[in-house]
Formats: sequence, structure tokens, C-alpha cells
Amino acid sequence: MLSVDSISFAYEFEKTILNRISFNVPKGRICGLFGPNGCGKTTLFKCCLKFLKHNSGTIKLLGQDINNISIRDMAKLVAYVPQNHKPPFSYLVKDLVLMGRTPHFKSVFGISKKDKARVTEAMELVGILSLADTPYNLLSGGQRQLVLIARAIAQNTPLLFLDEPTSALDFSNQIKILKILRKISDNGTTIVACTHDPNHVLWFCDSVVVLDKQRFVGQGSPKDIFNDDLLDEVYENMCKVEEVNCSKMVLPRHLALQNAA
Repeated sequence: MLSVDSISFAYEFEKTILNRISFNVPKGRICGLFGPNGCGKTTLFKCCLKFLKHNSGTIKLLGQDINNISIRDMAKLVAYVPQNHKPPFSYLVKDLVLMGRTPHFKSVFGISKKDKARVTEAMELVGILSLADTPYNLLSGGQRQLVLIARAIAQNTPLLFLDEPTSALDFSNQIKILKILRKISDNGTTIVACTHDPNHVLWFCDSVVVLDKQRFVGQGSPKDIFNDDLLDEVYENMCKVEEVNCSKMVLPRHLALQNAA
């Protein structure tokens, strides 16, 4: 579904942001993009979405080089949920979610019943149907994030990119959204989610790509990739992997040592 082969990127006259990054994400899998602040995760997203032009290497969607895909066709293949979003106008929630259907509009005579149905289904799935007639700019940060996720779902693409999708949500809504993403993935949608929470990766992702200091560190099953050596390298001896109720969990090292004592 997504193939990234040895891509590099640097802004003009600045240091290298990405250095020969390679990984693959199969269809219907959730891949976590993990690493500390400033390691290049968001830049990598922007290169995959054609917001930025990578300097070298290739990026393919469904086997096709993104350089050969038009913007309109990209919008039918990939939906994107940014980390932050400030609308210029006070759109109603239902209208903002409807914008996700724009690549599929085929008529100048109005919005189809199918488009309206997709919007309702997406809002219902995320749990924001009651906010449909609320101005988006009056919502909390967490509610806005839910609206953006609903818009991406309504876009109905085979691939979703989400940049910190749970960063503005309370713990209950974090788990709710991650379960929704798991359900969508099980139905065939491929998801790449940037996150800072290693436990979200362990609990909900099929694979993880780890970046650190603008370089590729590793890819594989989270249970195999996340170990004390890797976390020490990325987070400088701050975390430790522990078994909690027969499941792996990443804890601050001082808590892990207290539990062991």
C-alpha cells in the first residue's frame, strides 16, 4: 500500500531532516511512526502526502510513484488528519466533515445522497453526530480532533495518515479513537499514525517505524522492536519495558525499578 525507499529531505540551506529512510506498510495494517520530537516524523508525512518534495529516493502508493499522481487522485487515495487545525471561517461541524467528500463530487447540481450518508456515518462512528450543527470554532481542542478524524473517514480513502491523532483527547476518547482506527483497519484501510506514546503503539499497531535524529532506527512488530536497548537509544535511559498482566508496557524507568523492588 505504501512503499518508502531511501528518501532524503533537507530544507534549502539547512541540515538534513530525513536521511535515506525506507519502510513498507501492507494493506489493512496500522503502522505507528514513532520517535522523539524533532526526529522528522511530520516532515516524512508531508513528503508522503506531496506537501513537500523529497530530495532523493521514491515514495509509492499502491505501486505508483507519487510524482506521477495528480493532486485530485492523491485526495482519493490518501486522507490526512493534521495535529493542529485552525479554520478561517466558522463552518458547522457537518459542513467541515462534508469537505472530506470533495474529491468524490461528480455533479455541479448538488451533493449526492451517498455523500450525505457518508458524512452521517462518519460522525456517528466517531460519536459527534450531536455536534453536527455546532460551529467548529466553538469546539474544544479534543472535539475538533474528533471532527477532523470524521472528515478523514468520510473521505473514504484506502490510506489514512494521522499526525498525533489522540494528542488533544482525554484518555477515554484516546482509547475510543484507537479502537475505531483498529476497526477501520480490520475492514481493509491502511493507517499510518504518528505518535509519541509507545503504549498506544504496543496496544493498537501491527507494526512500528522508529526514527531518531533524522535517521531510521528500525521497523517491525512493536512487541519485537520495543526493548530496553532501543528505548535507551531514543529516550536516553528514561524508559523501560515491563510485563503488566501478561502484556508489554513501557514505563518510566524509576517506576519500573520501584515495582521491581
